[in-house]
Amino acid sequence: MSATAEGEVLRITGALDFQTLPGVIAEADRYVARADLPQRLTIDFSGVTGIDSSAVALLLDWRRRAAERHVALEFSNLPQALLALAELYGVAELIRSPASGVAP
Repeated sequence: MSATAEGEVLRITGALDFQTLPGVIAEADRYVARADLPQRLTIDFSGVTGIDSSAVALLLDWRRRAAERHVALEFSNLPQALLALAELYGVAELIRSPASGVAP
């Protein structure tokens, strides 16, 4: 997994699972600690190669953190497997918001 910030897009690549979650959280924490954090952020999942249920928890945590900081957060290119898990857990609408860039 790697996360690279390009303007206001944070690109996530590699596996997003229980094993890689600590590294993803650490990189995301460094990104949001910036003094010049944009008011609008897109997280692009097009490079994600695998997920497990921990990815759902991570996205919910990112939504909460963005709301606390008054940052508009969009998720783009969400993997179908992640959306399926979110549906199963009953939280898909929290992940797939109107501004998420994901087709309903």
